[in-house]
Amino acid sequence: MNFVVETSARHVHVTQEDLETLFGKGYELTKKKDLSQPGQFACNEKVTIVGPKKEMAASILGPVRPETQIELSLTDARSIGVTAPIRESGDVAGSGACKLVGPAGEVELKEGVIAAKRHIHATPEDAEKLGVKDKDVVSVKIDTDGRSLVFGDVIVRVSPKYALAMHIDTDESNAAGCAGTVYGEIVK
Repeated sequence: MNFVVETSARHVHVTQEDLETLFGKGYELTKKKDLSQPGQFACNEKVTIVGPKKEMAASILGPVRPETQIELSLTDARSIGVTAPIRESGDVAGSGACKLVGPAGEVELKEGVIAAKRHIHATPEDAEKLGVKDKDVVSVKIDTDGRSLVFGDVIVRVSPKYALAMHIDTDESNAAGCAGTVYGEIVK
C-alpha cells in the first residue's frame, strides 16, 4: 500500500502567549491554506528565527499549541548556529535555543528547536491495512527518478485525527530527489 510523502519545510508552532508577544495582545492566526492533516493550516504570519550565526524567516503553522516549537532541517539549524536534536513533534525538553522576532516583540526560547523525526501519520484503519501500530519504527522506500532510496527510522503515529501521509524535511526530500507528488511504501 502506497501513501503520499510530503516535504515539510521549516516552520514554527507557537503558544497563544508567544503569539501575542510576537504580534500583539489578542492576536489570532490567519489561515493561508489548509494542510493535509485535519485541522492544521499554514498561516499568513511569519517570524524571524535568530541564531548565533544568522537569522532566517519561517512561516507559522496553526492552530496554536501548548508549547512553542521550531522545526528546522539540520542544514537550516547549522546555518544559523543552533542545535536541533532529531525528535518527534512535541518533544522539546532540552532541545535547541533561539530567539523569535515578530512585528510586535521578541521571544527568547531556552528550548524548542528540533529537526522533526521522519514519520507517518495514519488512522487506525490505515495502520491496520499497512500492518503497523502506533510507535512502530519502519523503513520506507521512495521511488524517484535517479535518487530512489529507503528511509529507515520512520516512526508511525496513529490517531483517528490523522490523514495518511509521511512527512520528511527538506534535507531528506532533496536527498531523495523528491519533486511533485511522491509516494512511499513500507518495506520494514
